[in-house]
Amino acid sequence: MKKIETNLLDCYILEPDRFGDERGYFSPYYIEANLKALGFEGVKQANRSMSSKGVVRGLHFQEDPKCQAKIVEVIRGAAIDVVVDIRKDSPTYGEFTAVKLTADNNRQLFVPRGFAHGFIALEDNTVFQYLVDNDYAPNKEGGILWNDPDLNINWEEMFKENGITNPILSDKDKVHPLLKDSKVLFKRRNK
Repeated sequence: MKKIETNLLDCYILEPDRFGDERGYFSPYYIEANLKALGFEGVKQANRSMSSKGVVRGLHFQEDPKCQAKIVEVIRGAAIDVVVDIRKDSPTYGEFTAVKLTADNNRQLFVPRGFAHGFIALEDNTVFQYLVDNDYAPNKEGGILWNDPDLNINWEEMFKENGITNPILSDKDKVHPLLKDSKVLFKRRNK
């Protein structure tokens, strides 16, 4: 597995090995020892979502002690995955990265604990897969407003480049607080 650094501390693009021929391919996309070295504590839950083109989901997180690290990938369609470092003691606090994930580019994103996560679907019927290392806890759900102006996420550029004129959001995602108003305090975890 190839590990590619992003601009965010502890957040990596992963490219699992892929072996193929005229019949198709084989890819060991989850190897516990490789992912434990990143700080991923093992799969507690695996989730999938399907989205239409233009759907924006996020920016979500779970509060401690149910905070989650995630390994995310697109298994059908395409999306731009967006994550924000919300660990107050991190040198990349408040910064974001955006990574294009497609069914064909063989990329995953490792999202550490203490990050807000979201994505925009670029095609209809985009299937997004999440492997998470802690249980879902509805009473610990949290979020940051997807278009918080202080984050400077280039949503408009992403929309324009991908022919999206009207992003689709849930009512809940339209009203999350700004990062500066969030009461949640995450800290970096030593590996």
